[in-house]
Formats: sequence, structure tokens, C-alpha cells
Amino acid sequence: MHVLVTGGAGYIGSHTVLELLSNGHTVAVVDNFDNSKPESLRRVAELTGKSAAVHRVDLLDESALMAAFEAERPDAVIHFAGLKAVGESNAIPLRYYHNNITGTLELLRVMEAVDCRTLVFSSSATVYGALAVAPINESSPLSGTNPYARTKLFLEDILRDVAAANATWRFGLLRYFNPVGAHPSGRIGEDPNGIPNNLLPFISQVAVGRLDELKVYGNDYPTADGTGVRDYIHVVDLARGHLRCLEHLDRLGDEAGCRVWNLGTGKGLSVIDMIRSFEQASGVDIPHRFVDRRPGDVAISFADPTKAREELGWVAENTVDSMCADSWNWQSSNPEGYPAEPA
Repeated sequence: MHVLVTGGAGYIGSHTVLELLSNGHTVAVVDNFDNSKPESLRRVAELTGKSAAVHRVDLLDESALMAAFEAERPDAVIHFAGLKAVGESNAIPLRYYHNNITGTLELLRVMEAVDCRTLVFSSSATVYGALAVAPINESSPLSGTNPYARTKLFLEDILRDVAAANATWRFGLLRYFNPVGAHPSGRIGEDPNGIPNNLLPFISQVAVGRLDELKVYGNDYPTADGTGVRDYIHVVDLARGHLRCLEHLDRLGDEAGCRVWNLGTGKGLSVIDMIRSFEQASGVDIPHRFVDRRPGDVAISFADPTKAREELGWVAENTVDSMCADSWNWQSSNPEGYPAEPA
């Protein structure tokens, strides 16, 4: 299958491109490199011995996007491209709505024009809001509590409407929980711009000396150690979930419509659990201090991944030990992340 991956140079995108190439697919990447670097794709080629075609294109540039699709004529699209920081979305909501929603609408128009009608969409467990009771399944109530989450909710609804209007479209909506880890080689991993928004890259940067300490938001939750509990999933497992979804949509054909699956482990780990596991994997103490809770954070959130297991044949295989070991391997081998591109 020829698969076009938007945002394919990013954290989850690059790992998915690697899995696609390793499993015999041909791949094209569309990325504007605002929050990623071409080096990730060079390293994917190094690891697989195969290269993806790369188009430096913003989804908001419809003519450039059309040119990329006309050149590639993909069979399917995996759509990662978008802004993704919850806190930032509260500060600049208009940019998030325009970039994430308008960009996806442009993508759908171009896909329709070249008769490519299979899309795996990168959604998020944030669509379940702050009130969902763990374990969370795909039928749990939906409620975005910030602009980022609402862009995912709105886009899920848009994709359902498109599929209802035309049965030739096939959509797989994948709701991720908390992606962590890196490729076991240490050659590709998470390289956020600025201060990390997510727990494990923050811990990693403290361990490698880029940051002084970790702030733990809240130690008074009704959990075993008072810190928030989340479902952390290894990025390699997550990437493989996209392949299983793509294969499933292909098998279903025009009966696919618009379907949704959680991708998580089904197990919750606290912030302190993650700190201790990382300390054991790295041999480095992680200085941390407790600060006030963040608005909107919940005590416990983890997935019910039963549907993905039964329908996609997908199960998260990596343990927290491998998540932390692979994160440390990546960060210690690349203390500053990917090298900067030449000016």
C-alpha cells in the first residue's frame, strides 16, 4: 500500500513511518517542519534501508498540498499534522482552530479530488474530558475541556458526517492515551520545542541536565501516592496500532464507514511510579517538587483497550520498564535532541 503520512517527521509520525516502511509499504510524508526536523526521517531511512518521499508542505497551502497528492496518488492517509499543546491552545485558541480544523478540511478536499478516501486520524483521549470514569471505553461521554481537545472532537464529528454522506470514505479514529518512549535503537524519539508539555520528556531532560527539576502538579489526588494516574503507551506500540487500523479498514472496504478505537495499555501509572521507573532505568535521581494541581486535570485516566484487541488484533506489548529505558537511551544519546538544521 502507498501511504501518505501528514506530520510524518514528528514524534509519533516518524515512528509510524518506520513501521510502515519495515512492513513493506511505500510512504510519502507531508510536513511543514514547524515542530519537527527532517533529521528524524533521515534516521528512519538509516534504520530501515528505505526512504520516504518528503514534501515540505503546510496543509493550509491547498495548491502545494494538491501538488503533493497528484505526485504521490496515495492509497491511504495517516493524519498526524496539527498543533497539540493543551496549555498553548488555551492561550491561542484561534490558531488551534484554524490550523487543526481548516488544515484537515483542506486535506479532505484534496483527498476527494484525487479519489483517495481512506484516512486514519490521530485523535486523543482528551476528547473524554474531565468527567470520564476509568477505565474509559469508546462509548464513554465526550467533552473537550480545552481548545486542543475540542479541535479533535469537532474533527471526529466532521469525519462522521463525511462518512455518512458518502459510503466510499473509510475513517479510523484512534484515541491515544499518553505516548512515551522511543525507538529501541535510540536514533529517533521525542524532541519537543522549548519546555516539554508531557511528563516523560520532561523527566528525561531533567535526567540529562537540560532542566533543573520536575514540577509535579498535585500530590493530593485520591490515588495511592496522591499523584495523578495515567495510561502510558510506548510509541512503538502506538505506531503499530496505526498499521493494524489501516489493515482493518482495507479489509472492511466500503463497509468501514467511520470507526473509533482507544489505543492504551489498560493500566494506570502515577507520576511517582514513572519517576521511580525512570530512575531505575537511567540510574539518575530525578529532583522534583510538588506544586498546585493544574485546572482540568483528573485524578485517574486509563483506557479500556478491549475493542482494539478484539477488532484490530492489537495489544500494547511494551512495559513501563522498556518505555523508560528506551526514553533514556534516546535522550542520553541525543542530549540536545535532533541537531538543528543548517541556516
